[in-house]
Parts: sequence; C-alpha cells; structure tokens
Amino acid sequence: MKNKAIGLITANYKTSVPCALSKRRPMAGLPFAGRYRLIDFPLSNMVNAGIRTVGLIVPQNYRSLLDHVGTGRDWMLDRKNGGLFILPGTVYGGAHEGFRFLLRDIIDNKALLIRDSADYVVLSGSNVIVNLDLAAAIEAHEASGNSATIICHRATAINDDVYGLKVEGDRVVSLTRGVKYGDLESIDYCIFNRDDLIDVIENFAQADYMALEEAMFKAEQAYQIGYYEFEGYAAGIYDAKSYYDRTMDIRRPEVYTALFNPDRTIFTKAHDAPPAKYFKGSVVRDSLVSAGCRISGTVRGSALGRGVVVEPGAVVTNSIVMQSCVIESGARIENAIIDRYNLVPSGTELRGTPDDILIKEKAEYV
Repeated sequence: MKNKAIGLITANYKTSVPCALSKRRPMAGLPFAGRYRLIDFPLSNMVNAGIRTVGLIVPQNYRSLLDHVGTGRDWMLDRKNGGLFILPGTVYGGAHEGFRFLLRDIIDNKALLIRDSADYVVLSGSNVIVNLDLAAAIEAHEASGNSATIICHRATAINDDVYGLKVEGDRVVSLTRGVKYGDLESIDYCIFNRDDLIDVIENFAQADYMALEEAMFKAEQAYQIGYYEFEGYAAGIYDAKSYYDRTMDIRRPEVYTALFNPDRTIFTKAHDAPPAKYFKGSVVRDSLVSAGCRISGTVRGSALGRGVVVEPGAVVTNSIVMQSCVIESGARIENAIIDRYNLVPSGTELRGTPDDILIKEKAEYV
C-alpha cells in the first residue's frame, strides 16, 4: 500500500451534544483506556495500511492534541518524505448534522492533495474507536472502480449524531441523518480517488460552507459511490455517556481483543513510567490500571490513567480516573469521570448513576 494512498484526518468538528470533557480539548485528544487518545485509532489504522503521508486538520483548541502527536514519531511519521502534517482548521469550523468533513477545511488544505502523487485519499474522523484493516478496504475500493467508498457497519443502537447510508445494490444513493438498529452506519472513514476529490472541492469552491458528504451527492457530475461493510467492533464517542460506556466496554475480553489486535498495533505516545504498584491491602478487580499508578485502596470495574494514586481506604467503583489524579484516604467515587490532575480530598463522595455520570472537569496542572 505504500505510496498508493495518503491520509487526511479531521479533528475540527463538534458533536451535537456538548461535552464537558471536550471543553478545553478536541474530541480527538480525549484520553481513552488509560494510555491512549482517540486520535491514536485513525493514525494507527492509516500507518498499519502502509500510509506514510497523513494530514491532521486541527481546531483552535489544538494544544493538547499537538502535545500528544508531536512530530508523529510514535507512529513512524517523522519522515523526510511524507510524514505527519498539522493542518489548520477553519475558524468557523465544525461540520454539522453528523457530518465530519467540512469542505472549507479540505479546500484550505488543498496543497496536501495537489503535491502528492498517490492515487487515493483516505479521509477519517477522529472519534470512532476501531481497529480497521484499511489495506483491505483500499484494495476493495480499487477493484470497484468507484469514485469513493464509504466504510460502514451495522448500527447497534439509535443514534442521531451519525449518518446512515441508503443503498441500491452496491451503490450509495444518499445519506440520512441518524440511524436505527441494523441500518448501515458510516464509521467516518471514506476512500476517495484523489483526482475525483480534487474535482469535488474545485466545483464547490463557492459553497465551502457545505460538508464534503453533501457535495458528493449534489454534484452535477455523477460520482459512483460505493460502500465497504466492516463487520468488526466499531463504536463512536459523541458525549460523556458514550465515552463512559465505550471505556467500560474495554473490560470485556472480546472488545479488548478486537481493538488491540496484536496483528495491527494501536500506537500511542511513549511515556517512560514504572509499572503500577499495588501496596499491601489494596483490592483491584475487573479494572484497567495504567503504568505509574500507586494503589493502596480499592478499585472495582474502573479505568485508571497513568500516575493515578489511590490512597488507603479510598474506593473507586465503575469510574474513569484520568492521568495524575490523587484519590485521598476515605474518598469514594462511583459512576464518575474524573478528568486529569484532580485531587479528591479525604472523606469526599462523588457519585453519579449509570444513566447520569458525574463529571469532574480537568483541573489546572500545577
């Protein structure tokens, strides 16, 4: 696949439900499963398919995202030829109604497409966790002769923040906002012939407020658009509840194995940290515990980020505790998401419910 395709990942959009976790960071920068960020999944999927030129379109609140991806070294994208390109998203960015690819963002970064000779462009959003064999999808697209191929799967729930595919035979004839169980649902990956993509953005240069997905079906020239159905695990994160549910899913062996397939590694930023330490008297069950944690209390059914401290007598149940938090003695946390750098004082109780997750926003780093 090397040099056959380039990648374009957009992080410059918001979901329809405001989320306290993404107030000061893009969705792509959300920590996930202790040691990862959401951006790790599309980056790794592209690298595993042999793609060595990737553009990342960032929003205004990009600081934490750039701190994570850096030069792309951890994804083997710090290269003299190709590599990782950080691209500016528009100030008025944010594709709407479940769409992820704003035409204006692609038009403003057209140079990435023009200067490369690859035949195909793989476009991706950044809030779907999936370990995808993109090489197989690119081969299927190449064999189809289509202008574009939308990668999709069967929806497992009602969701108004994604778009569904209406198909006739092997062609996609329209997109619909929202899906119900069993519908074909986009997982925010699309493979485009490079020349056809350039043609679309040039034809719609005066209507750059539109989403690419809309333009594909409104063009006077008839583009052949197909679909590639992915049958593995793929789940979107659109708000705090879906973020919590997807993290809890990771504790299921079949989900963990599907996402972290040793044949297709999910890469992330390397951190030099000692292994987690469990002190005498600690109790840890059915949980994800990251490197650098120091556990003296009780942790059940939870996910802990790097460097979390759980002091003696503290109890963390069915919760997500992000990097560098300290849960002091006697504190109790249940059905909650504790963002980075928080200190939960002794005797404090933070309790949500499975349907109404309590969120403690990110504290200032000291």
